[in-house]
Amino acid sequence: MFPDRVVSGMRPTGALHLGHYHGALKNWVKMQDELPCLFFVADWHALTTHYEDPAGIEASTWDMVIDWLAAGVDPEKATIFIQSKVPQHAELHLLLSMMTPLGWLERVPTYKDQQQKLADRDLSTYGFLGYPLLMSADVLLYRATMVPVGEDQIPHVEITREIARRFNHMYGKEPGFAEKVQEALKKLGGKQGKQYEALRTAYQEQGKHDALDQAKTLLDAAQSISVADRERLFGNIAGSRKIILPEPQVRLTEASRLPGLDGQKMSKSYGNAIALREDKETVVKKMRTMPTDPARVRRTDPGDPEKCPVWQLHKVYSDEQTKDWVVKGCTSAGIGCIECKQPVIEAVLKEQEPMRERAQRYLDNPKLVREIVFAGCSKARAQAEETMRDVREAMGLGYTS
Repeated sequence: MFPDRVVSGMRPTGALHLGHYHGALKNWVKMQDELPCLFFVADWHALTTHYEDPAGIEASTWDMVIDWLAAGVDPEKATIFIQSKVPQHAELHLLLSMMTPLGWLERVPTYKDQQQKLADRDLSTYGFLGYPLLMSADVLLYRATMVPVGEDQIPHVEITREIARRFNHMYGKEPGFAEKVQEALKKLGGKQGKQYEALRTAYQEQGKHDALDQAKTLLDAAQSISVADRERLFGNIAGSRKIILPEPQVRLTEASRLPGLDGQKMSKSYGNAIALREDKETVVKKMRTMPTDPARVRRTDPGDPEKCPVWQLHKVYSDEQTKDWVVKGCTSAGIGCIECKQPVIEAVLKEQEPMRERAQRYLDNPKLVREIVFAGCSKARAQAEETMRDVREAMGLGYTS
């Protein structure tokens, strides 16, 4: 039984754009007020596809962290760190690789998908094959109970759950486990003990999955047992004995509804992005020259908002009154495209203004960013080491010289 905790990371690709903000960072800012969160720069993951040209990783890392801070990620609420500065990530990845079937990695949907998309690169490496396992280690190392992902990333959380389940089944065999479970039941008390046994029967013999959640609630509320006893009793129901690595749950996040300037998905590689901290003049120029409905050749030609990339931005940034004004004005040629764009331009600049202000502090004093990350790495290493002590002991590596 472990406390709720969120873990998420991003590969350092340099300065982020508004698509990243609407797709991930807004969720991070919200979650940091709800639960303990760890957000990390996945620099080792950057090497899985760009191992031949690592020159830009360092600069991209610091740019990305500044973008996180600009977006509102608060180092007082969330732990911000760099993956490669916490060597326990590599240690857990190595140890998990000893017991992870090769077929599990080969069947991850994004494995073949990425090979096809990145056909111009040589991805026939162990690092690329093993990156889903490294992602699992990133999560399991902090015993995260929740991972925020979009629908396309659910398979990565599923394999993480399978790996945790396999690990617990193989190594969660505490000496004297059955006897310790009975002692814990005595401490639980008669009434709660009977509830516990009924839930165990419901889950293990009747296949009622909600019984597992009910058992967790029962054990969380029990004041008479220790944390270790809660783990034993929960493991006894789950069938894995002692839970060493908890199975994380998916925290489904909305996909970004923010398109690029041409209506496609916003991406630097498409040249249709607005950077998170882009200067006002560039933003205004980019948005004023956005393509619109091809049918509106002249100012007097009526248009169809659904065929215009600007309308997609109105859906994200504008209120109902403004959207009604756009639909009526566009379809009747009552407003021109420049007029139509102006409310969106103002909304984007308003969204960016506090980001630029927050970022300026760190641009003026880069040492502050280093200090935040240094403190975050130190905190992350301490949490990671707690997990690794249990993992080493479970795998017979807990001895000292």
